Amino acid sequence: MRRESSTVVVLVGAVGEDMLASLGRSPNVSVARAPGAGAGQPGAEEPAGARPGWEAGALALREAARRVAAYVVVPDDPLADVAAAWRAMWDVADARGAAGFEERAADALTAWRDKRFELPDYYLVAAPVLDAGTGPDLYLGPLRAARPRRVAVAGIDGGPGQAARVLDALRSLEHGPWWPPLDELIGVARRFYAGGLAETQSAG
Repeated sequence: MRRESSTVVVLVGAVGEDMLASLGRSPNVSVARAPGAGAGQPGAEEPAGARPGWEAGALALREAARRVAAYVVVPDDPLADVAAAWRAMWDVADARGAAGFEERAADALTAWRDKRFELPDYYLVAAPVLDAGTGPDLYLGPLRAARPRRVAVAGIDGGPGQAARVLDALRSLEHGPWWPPLDELIGVARRFYAGGLAETQSAG
C-alpha cells in the first residue's frame, strides 16, 4: 500500500496531450510521465514492443512517487496491455482470445511480484459522456467491481473545458478500501462477464 502524501491517479481513456498540458498548469496538480513519453520528447519515437508493456506505466508511477503535489496524474498505466488484451478477448474476430489476455496478465503479475510497480491510488477514466457503447473495459468492469471507490469517471464531451471536468472528478474522489493483490484482480477479470454492469457483479 502506498503511503506518499500525494494522491496518485492513473488517467486512462480519451486523454490527449492538450488535456495533460492543461492539467499540468493547474494548481496542486502534477503530471508524471515515463522518461521519453509524450509528444516531442526524446525517445517518444521508440518502437512499440521495445520494452515490456507494463514498463512505461511502472516508470511513470516511480516518477509520480517523487512529485510533491496534492494530485499526481499519470497517463501511463502498467496494466494498459492487460486492459487492451481483456477488451480484445471479447472480440470474436480476435484469434488469440483468452490466450492473449493470460499472456499479458502473466507479464504484469511477474513485474508486480518483483515489486516493479504498485497500483495507483485511483484510476480515473476519461470517457465520452454520450457514448453508451464503449465496449468491454477492464477499468469500468472488473476493477470497478472489485473496488468501486478506486475507479472514477470524468465525462468528456470533446469540447472546451475537458481538463476542468477531470479536475472536478479529482476533487470528488472518495475514500475506500485499498486494492486487493493484483493476482486477485486478475481473477476478478477472468470471472467478469463483459456484458454486465460492474455494480451487479460480485468481485468474489
